Amino acid sequence: MNASTAPATLEQAQEMGLTPDEFQKIQEILGRVPNFTEMCIYSVMWSEHCSYKNSIKYLKTLPKEGEHMLVKAGEENAGIVDIGDGLGCAFKIESHNHPSALEPYQGAATGVGGINRDIFTMGARPIAQLNSLRFGDLNHPRTKWLLEGVVKGIGDYGNSFGVPVVGGEVFFDPCYQVNPLVNAMSVGILETDKIISATASGVGNAVYIVGSATGKDGIQGASFASKDITADSANDLPSVQVGDPFQEKLLLEATLELAATDAVRGMQDMGAAGITCSTSEMSAAGEVGMDIHLDEVPLRQDDMQPFEILLSESQERMLVVVAQGQESLVEGIFEKWDLHAVRIGVVTEGNQLRYFQGGELIAEVPADTLVLGGGAPVYDREFSEPAWFADAQAWDASTVPVPTLKEAQGIAEQLIELPNIASKRWVWEQYDSMVGTLNRGTNRPSDAGVVSVRGTKKALALTVDCNARYVEMDPEVGTAIAVAEAARNITCSGGTPSAITNCLNFGNPYNPEVYWQFVKAIEGMSRSCRFFNTPVTCGNVSFYNQSAKPDGTAVAVFPTPTIGMVGIIEDTDHHMSLNFSEKGELIFMLGASTNCINASEYLSSIVGVKRSPAPHFDLEAEGKVQGCVRKAIERGCIEAAHDVSDGGLFVTLLEMAMPKGLGFDVVTDDDIRLDAFLFGEGQGRIVISCKENQQDRLLDLIEEFDIPIVLLGHVTKGKIHVDGEAFGFCQEWRNTYDNALEEELMD
Repeated sequence: MNASTAPATLEQAQEMGLTPDEFQKIQEILGRVPNFTEMCIYSVMWSEHCSYKNSIKYLKTLPKEGEHMLVKAGEENAGIVDIGDGLGCAFKIESHNHPSALEPYQGAATGVGGINRDIFTMGARPIAQLNSLRFGDLNHPRTKWLLEGVVKGIGDYGNSFGVPVVGGEVFFDPCYQVNPLVNAMSVGILETDKIISATASGVGNAVYIVGSATGKDGIQGASFASKDITADSANDLPSVQVGDPFQEKLLLEATLELAATDAVRGMQDMGAAGITCSTSEMSAAGEVGMDIHLDEVPLRQDDMQPFEILLSESQERMLVVVAQGQESLVEGIFEKWDLHAVRIGVVTEGNQLRYFQGGELIAEVPADTLVLGGGAPVYDREFSEPAWFADAQAWDASTVPVPTLKEAQGIAEQLIELPNIASKRWVWEQYDSMVGTLNRGTNRPSDAGVVSVRGTKKALALTVDCNARYVEMDPEVGTAIAVAEAARNITCSGGTPSAITNCLNFGNPYNPEVYWQFVKAIEGMSRSCRFFNTPVTCGNVSFYNQSAKPDGTAVAVFPTPTIGMVGIIEDTDHHMSLNFSEKGELIFMLGASTNCINASEYLSSIVGVKRSPAPHFDLEAEGKVQGCVRKAIERGCIEAAHDVSDGGLFVTLLEMAMPKGLGFDVVTDDDIRLDAFLFGEGQGRIVISCKENQQDRLLDLIEEFDIPIVLLGHVTKGKIHVDGEAFGFCQEWRNTYDNALEEELMD
């Protein structure tokens, strides 16, 4: 008996993140004490990252049915929606938070690589990428190091791989100081009759590993992602994968060439937990077993132990089940692209996964006992409302003095320099937005990224959204807002919301207050998704996003349920821009103004109030406004549309004016406090512009939908006026807005 097959101990199990009860359950499943390798297998597959053991109860309550759904949540590597013309859109968002906290360049780069593999493993060609990034205090040297590394990692990998970045968001708050969030989304197109399933089938069919060789990078990465970041986390650097975008590009082309044949009987990306995860999930899905010979796996190092081969998360690898008689075809395709394609096993009858090395049986476990929906444990954690929550809900805006118009101008000048408001040009200029020629947003900016669907008049509208401050203030309302804002961005771009993917970033689920945030966030997401008819196609849960203090306490990040949404633009002629077109256009705001300054960037960063209720939010009113805007775009009676979000109305107007260097002359509402009117982030409002000769048609439409509308003013050649007071020129504001973030980084 060697170390790999020696009986495991409770102490080893606990070191691997398993509980005593889980260790006991494994013994009951196997009818014996697991050996060391088997314990490694269960430790990664039963980790939070792979099993969703602390979240699946509530994830099952999310809406998953929709008229465009081709693949439901949990069925495959990614969700797929039908976009017509025999085409489907595959999309998914995932986190790579913990690796990025330790090694930001490779952590972010491999996050991009992994999410793209989830897309093309299904036979879809990736056409667009988005990302959602969260960092700590920008004045802190570590934050600058993390930001620079993450952005460069995303840019270098994505640019080399050849897929444009068409949208994203960057948010700063001290709560992310130690534990940044790096969420990556990929979107691809495929023919609906050529979807490749991550299901093994056909007893006797060969099992191949294709792509790169296997090394020691990324070992125990899934387990690492299921624990807190501490002062000792640097010791976990082997858990961070290393990516090669050029190898991934070859793998993409080889995979899509393979997908065009009838040789594939199942295929899955090797992401978290590597060979262990892909063999177990594919076998469990197909209700079959596999015999896998670890001696056949191409290795980068000669001294790898069985558990290292099984758990390695080396990048740019796939597991493929090949139809009998088609082996030479598969090997020929991958030889053409100079990639490994090595037979490592066979599909067997039953449900047993058997791993061999040197002719010796190293591990034997039932596949279904490893996976979500099978034998993996499911927990329902205790949760409780935080003690501060009730007091925060009772906060009264009347405690904040209303600024004068002159003071409001000074506030606006401060606001646009804040990292959360200022242009993220420094970030997105490092991404290639034009590669592939499908991105329509470079010369026609809109609230969502828009990419053409080649061969059709259609386009996809894509966005990622979540204001984590709102969710911290009220998880249910804040998450409902995140879905509504995503839908609003799709709508303002000329699309109809179709479906979402999510990346749920929270602290430790064993903390009752954190788990309360998670449960409430799911409730809010469900409410909004059902209202907008945007089912959840797939997603990712990332717990343990918190940092451990020396005294043993932990600081969690803001609950951050990032929403990735796909919308469909049936005719690219209806792609709507956010920018004013010319002097003289009338500026209207749709939706009700309120005295709400709750949870705004203004209240948090300028006034200094950190806890308040979430912003005003009326889901029914939101739906009416969005429906009206979609109809206005369809009828061609508006020139621009942009939602009121972070920074409030004044920032919205600036963002509409700056692309063409135009200005605006607007008046405020005497019935609404000035700071709420200009800087409040009450939801459900969209600013539009129209030509004077379009006004009557627009007003007729407003009457149909019975929604509030106010004429704010008109577009100017470049001057900005508020209530008759000169606020300078657009170009002056733009210079500050465009350069504030970069100047902060260089400081």
